[in-house]
Amino acid sequence: MHDSQHFDNVFDTSNTSRDVYADRGYPSEEREAWLKENGFRNQVQRKGKRNKPLSECQQRRNKRIAKTRARVEHVFGAIEQMGGKLLRTIGQARANFAMTMMAACYNLKRLVYLQEAGIEAF
Repeated sequence: MHDSQHFDNVFDTSNTSRDVYADRGYPSEEREAWLKENGFRNQVQRKGKRNKPLSECQQRRNKRIAKTRARVEHVFGAIEQMGGKLLRTIGQARANFAMTMMAACYNLKRLVYLQEAGIEAF
């Protein structure tokens, strides 16, 4: 089953941000109508169709959305390089601990990078 089939299951309506970011696999007229009806700002990238490429305006919009999405996707990419979601543990508590340690390691690596680049992290 494609990720887009799980959109409704993972959508968090209690999130305080009204922006909904997603890649080109998620747009649908029904989903766009639901987002608008429920007061969310649609930041789902557009997808071209056969014999109907994206307009310049749509391409600029996709690029603007991609800049924000990249900040999140890079975190998942870094965690994937550390072993990703494959955990060799028994029990939910140990799995939670392992994922927390991966996130902590990522944050420490990021902090070192920012300090070496001369960017103030705090």
